[in-house]
Amino acid sequence: MKKILLFAFVLISWTSFAQELRLLRGAITENLIVNDSVSETYSLYLPTDFEVNKPWPVVFVMDLDGKGKAAVSMLINAAEKEGYVLASSNNISDSLSIAENVLVANRMFNSVFNTIPTAKNRTYTAGFSSGAMFASILPTFVREIKGVISIGASVGNVEILSVKQPFQFIGLVNRSDYNFTDMYNTRQILNKLKFPNELLVFDGDRNLPEKEVIAKAFRMLTLTSMAKGHLQRNDSLINASYNEFLVDVNTSVSKQKPLLATYQMLDMEKIFYPLMKLDSLKASQKVLRRSTSYRQANRSQNSYFLKESFTKEDYSYYLEEDIISYNYANLGWWNYQMDELSKLDKSTNLFERQMSARLRGYINALVSDNIDFIAADEKVDWEALNLLNMIKTITAPTEHEGYLNVISASSKMEDYGTALFYLEELLKTGYSDKQKLYSIEHTSLFRIMPEFNEMIEKYLKDARYDVIEQ
Repeated sequence: MKKILLFAFVLISWTSFAQELRLLRGAITENLIVNDSVSETYSLYLPTDFEVNKPWPVVFVMDLDGKGKAAVSMLINAAEKEGYVLASSNNISDSLSIAENVLVANRMFNSVFNTIPTAKNRTYTAGFSSGAMFASILPTFVREIKGVISIGASVGNVEILSVKQPFQFIGLVNRSDYNFTDMYNTRQILNKLKFPNELLVFDGDRNLPEKEVIAKAFRMLTLTSMAKGHLQRNDSLINASYNEFLVDVNTSVSKQKPLLATYQMLDMEKIFYPLMKLDSLKASQKVLRRSTSYRQANRSQNSYFLKESFTKEDYSYYLEEDIISYNYANLGWWNYQMDELSKLDKSTNLFERQMSARLRGYINALVSDNIDFIAADEKVDWEALNLLNMIKTITAPTEHEGYLNVISASSKMEDYGTALFYLEELLKTGYSDKQKLYSIEHTSLFRIMPEFNEMIEKYLKDARYDVIEQ
């Protein structure tokens, strides 16, 4: 039997391999060792009211960059509010195979299970973007996982899902996120498969959900546990949750967002159907779906979905053609496309603005994926890579990496005119990291040229090398 002593703010436990653990309550404990046979660590968060005399639900947060503390910190508010333990490995990586990452995750699971009392049938995974996709694959390999909170990403692989081994999939996505259409379509697939799922859709300037939306996902896990008998039924919490969710629906209706209200009611129906009668909710749903505002919004959204799919096909086709032919002349076409999206950004039509944001996110992800693919090749195609980075400065003009990469690649190919042009374009954005500019790879000759230093002097003053007046 493991011995655990609980103090006001620190939990101390001794494991079988005689390592002393100091686990903070209400804060993240970093770099906990998985076991004494591997050099793997993880971060752990215990709610402020954590006690050792009862079992706790655990959400394992997946991050393919291996940043356990950062991943856990994104979910702290929800975990604290809803009473969940969080854990995240520092050793999961996109450079590892799925099988290797599954093994790393499983070792962390066992370490947490051996360290704190965990609730049976209340083990979950969560993640953001690529981490979320990996989180949704894990239940296929680890039966103890009963649910997934996926933020900004669809199910990693629908084909491996089994109705004989179901888990609750809760997706969270902004309607302006380029992943929205994919998650929206996947929801319909999961519904046909009768696979437990909810899709928390929200609007806002940020693709990341507010803490209240994440807390709502945690609450859904709790309510489902009650419905399945894994957690004692709490009628007070059930009724309070129903009313809270209903407030969100009414807010969406009052803001003239009938589709958003419909999504929210569909989630409510799935969550509360096993717990209470929903006659009034179903009646409200029928009234809303028959309304003129809903029908118009639904037609409009479907129309923009179709337009969006055609535009994505154009982006994909022309990008591939440009890479193959090194078509620098087509940079003007990409400029035109971004100008068109900028016009849509100012539209009075909500669906048009959201489509514009999704398209911008899509093309940037497409360009970045191609950059990563070509850069990883043993024999790098510098022309293609340079062209892609030029396109990136057009599709994401405020991101500095594209400009820096063009300056580097152009200098490597001794095209100093192009390097100088992109240096000035970068400086026009307000970039001011002089140390970085004087250490860009492949620019040892370029940065001692008078033109380079004149440009630095013009925008940042104090060029490193003297600017000689002619």
